[in-house]
Amino acid sequence: MKIQKAAEDYLEAMLMMKEKHGFIRSIDVAEQLGVTKPSVSYTTKRLRENGYITMNKEGLITLTDSGMEIASRIYERHKLLTIFFMRLGVDPETAREDACKVEHDVSDKTFDAICRHAQVNQA
Repeated sequence: MKIQKAAEDYLEAMLMMKEKHGFIRSIDVAEQLGVTKPSVSYTTKRLRENGYITMNKEGLITLTDSGMEIASRIYERHKLLTIFFMRLGVDPETAREDACKVEHDVSDKTFDAICRHAQVNQA
């Protein structure tokens, strides 16, 4: 399944909001990603059209199974890459920022090798 990096970032942010607040609102996604509300509106429309999210009449967002699958995969990569970079001696903030950049582009094969090398267990 091929999806744009920006959409992956949105889905990951939505999962983070769900874990943090128990619900997902567009305004929280905008804050998390540092984007405008119109940007979130545009992207959530595309995510709905592609079957990754649903929205109820109150505007609360729910990840569909396919949206959750992508969000979970990216979020897991982010967490594990952050740990790996910190074990290399990178400060936590830089490790998180760099993990966000790498999580989209690294192949499954390389990611698995990094995990094995670092002995970082995947959940």
